[in-house]
Amino acid sequence: MTRVLVLYYSSYGHIRSLAEAEAEGARSVPGVQVDIRRVPETVPAEVLKAAGQVADDTPEARVEDLPGYDAIILGTPTRFGNMAAQMKQFIDQAGGLWARNALVGKVGAVFTSTGSQHGGHEAAVLSTQVPLLHFGMLIAGLPYTFTGQMRHDEIVGGSPYGAGTVAGGDGSRQPSDTELAGARFQGRHVAEIAAHLVAGRDVALSASLPTEEVEA
Repeated sequence: MTRVLVLYYSSYGHIRSLAEAEAEGARSVPGVQVDIRRVPETVPAEVLKAAGQVADDTPEARVEDLPGYDAIILGTPTRFGNMAAQMKQFIDQAGGLWARNALVGKVGAVFTSTGSQHGGHEAAVLSTQVPLLHFGMLIAGLPYTFTGQMRHDEIVGGSPYGAGTVAGGDGSRQPSDTELAGARFQGRHVAEIAAHLVAGRDVALSASLPTEEVEA
């Protein structure tokens, strides 16, 4: 069984919608188990309410659970060209995993949302990929085989670095069919890569065991 984690932070529901699409795409790969988790909130409840942020009942992730997955797909809104502070704080707690190389060789990917076409979504994805590389993870983006990102007849979020959506300046625009398709494509892409790596690891492990242990 290949395990994939879709881990996100969402303020107004856009990233959560993309996370569900990413998970749907990953689940379409046979033999893949997918969990969706959100990073813990760090902002006081009264501040969130005043800002009109959408309530989210998705279970929270725990840093210590990350090594149990073969692939981790991160979703974060854009904050001035960077990931949200909540996501950064969660990642910053993973120093112990880095110290013992617990995430080396796992697949990592990122998706995001932004207020406008030029709101820094590509920078946010790239800057979020940096700590994944420090963990020794293998980065997967959104290949141009997803031709939807080449459309020019409508606004389309995302890039070859990762799936995405454009929420609009007031946050009223919801992910389009094309953007959701991009997230599903990325989720499947990541899951396929992870499944191949797991299969290769299992073959290598079997080949290294004594014959009687393999037969047992």
